[in-house]
Amino acid sequence: MKTTAANIGKLNTLNIVTITDHGAYLDAGDLGEILLPNRYLSDNNKVGSSIEVFIYLDSADRLIATTEKTLGQVGEFVSLKVVQMNDMGAFLDWGLPKDLLVPYNQQQIKMVEGKYYLVRIFLDQRTERIAASSKLDKFIDIWPAQYQEGDQVKLVIANKTDLGFKAIVNDLHWGLLYDNEIFQPLRMGRKINGYIKQVREDGRLDLILNRGSKNTVIAFSDKLIAHIKDNNGFSPLHDKSSPELIKSTLGVSKKTFKSTVGNLLKKGIIKIEKDGIRLL
Repeated sequence: MKTTAANIGKLNTLNIVTITDHGAYLDAGDLGEILLPNRYLSDNNKVGSSIEVFIYLDSADRLIATTEKTLGQVGEFVSLKVVQMNDMGAFLDWGLPKDLLVPYNQQQIKMVEGKYYLVRIFLDQRTERIAASSKLDKFIDIWPAQYQEGDQVKLVIANKTDLGFKAIVNDLHWGLLYDNEIFQPLRMGRKINGYIKQVREDGRLDLILNRGSKNTVIAFSDKLIAHIKDNNGFSPLHDKSSPELIKSTLGVSKKTFKSTVGNLLKKGIIKIEKDGIRLL
């Protein structure tokens, strides 16, 4: 069956047309036949079979296919490390032999070798070259976000601010996670599910990582039980434990901890002792 379309800078499932001494030629539709070099072939690859590959331009600007896994694809936001600087710009390690270029005119601030930056990977439609940009605002939707409180969304963690962490919502909008509502370690580039806490009058988004108290308690119950089991059926944490100790030990707020303890107590799963909690 003829492939109708294949995308540069993304994963594609393509059919093998022929196998030569150099490798397999794949049917990439409008892009023509693209070589998958021998080193990526296995005994299972036969003419007519399909294979998942990533398509990009090699150092000679020829379309080439690979089965190597990249750290990101065209259209994605990802945190990558600068491994080289030269007159063209910054080169990022994204998992392929050919590093990913961030031209100087695509750098929000001048990049420094050895540091990580959150970038958007894009395809230059004129040259068909894959590049990246740290000027993230140009890829964010300028129209107000149409979300409802409680909507589940996909987040990409961005930079730290005085209030918390900025995050990209569904690859389209900016949102903010507040420090006092974050109970797990976050780092730039991490992809995580979250929820809309509120849409402000100016259209900006406040975010939260847990939907609400009831769902949080249910989600945390298994973790608390596992914690008690790991401590031979007894945890020294109790209602007098400091919020800091509870957060550092379990990664949740004291409010969530107490609500979950109360829920498990009602179910007869645990009992409260003078100096902690025991699993029944």
